[in-house]
Amino acid sequence: MNSLNLLNKQQKEAVISIEGPVMILAGAGSGKTRVITERISYLIDIKKVSPKHILAVTFTNKAADEMRERIKERLSVKKIGVHVSTFHSLGVSLLRKSIHLLGYRSNFIIYDTKDQYALVKTIIEEQNIENLSIIDAKSIHFEICQAKSISKNPLEYLVQRFISQKELIKKIFLKYQEIMKGCNAIDFEDILILTIKLFEIHPIEMDSLVRRFRYIMVDEYQDTNIIQYQLLKYLTKNHRNLCVVGDDDQSIYGWRGAEIKNILDFEKDFPEVKLISLEQNYRSTKKIL
Repeated sequence: MNSLNLLNKQQKEAVISIEGPVMILAGAGSGKTRVITERISYLIDIKKVSPKHILAVTFTNKAADEMRERIKERLSVKKIGVHVSTFHSLGVSLLRKSIHLLGYRSNFIIYDTKDQYALVKTIIEEQNIENLSIIDAKSIHFEICQAKSISKNPLEYLVQRFISQKELIKKIFLKYQEIMKGCNAIDFEDILILTIKLFEIHPIEMDSLVRRFRYIMVDEYQDTNIIQYQLLKYLTKNHRNLCVVGDDDQSIYGWRGAEIKNILDFEKDFPEVKLISLEQNYRSTKKIL
């Protein structure tokens, strides 16, 4: 039986709309993961797109693993090859190949939260600040992470946040970056910032990647931040085959820079977008609905 016949009208439309930008608004229980899986199957089986040209991005390793399993179940083993990952896993894989262009070695290490905090604490202690109530390692560590998540220029963001201590903040941030690079280390937030930097400074070298991923799908799009959205625009600059799936009523990552305006303003960057709403709920009971 044709699997498309098992989908409702809106789901089927979402599956077969493969050219150009598509936004799928889908609440919990509306079958969005199934739509993404069927869409990938449709691209490969019906449209004969090579799996290596398909990229599916989600937010957690658990969600990515679940998507891989669904794709495996839906497709034959010989057709496995779709790149499924989180934004940061994608970034790491790109950096391993190209970070040497930014002066790092490919065997860079990623500092975890504990390492980052310890480094900030050490730098602050070395500044010999008499009144530590003015500035503390915990708040500065948080602000550095936040700045890198929501701003293309984290130093500018930090200086604006700490106007009265801007020279001190600038010194701490630059020292933090200097020591990290000297140790051939990056932090979690650097992963996407440096990936974006590669696209900005070395567009020719990154062009092969843009040519590789011709169909890109993003789950939980409402949780993207400005850096992630910028990466998507670089990846789709030639073909604009970007399909995003999200719920404009739900965003759980606001604390780490998620921009619900990314989903609300999508039409500004992609005015030719096709909007599809999955309104039928297959999970909740009628009483809940």
